[in-house]
Amino acid sequence: MSSFAHLEWNLDGLLDKIWEYLDLTRIYTKPNGMNPDYENLVILSSKKRTGRTFATRFSRICPKQFKYALVWGSSAKHKPQRVGKEHELEDEDVVQIIKKV
Repeated sequence: MSSFAHLEWNLDGLLDKIWEYLDLTRIYTKPNGMNPDYENLVILSSKKRTGRTFATRFSRICPKQFKYALVWGSSAKHKPQRVGKEHELEDEDVVQIIKKV
């Protein structure tokens, strides 16, 4: 019998350590009038996790089109919170971008 047969793989723990080591932030999207999309997430560096960075990475809108964002999650004081483009997002926040008309 292989020595690997007795080894327990802790892949969830490994994945958590990889996220921690790479210092990444997971941000989920919420299309207007729909439920949050937990399947398609935007991954940001923890050093650049503002509403502006999220908007340009996710929806490819230029900063001039960004009106505000609605945020649900640990970075929001209330759910949802209306925030500007310099708001610091937290891991697993849900964001809905509102563009200027």
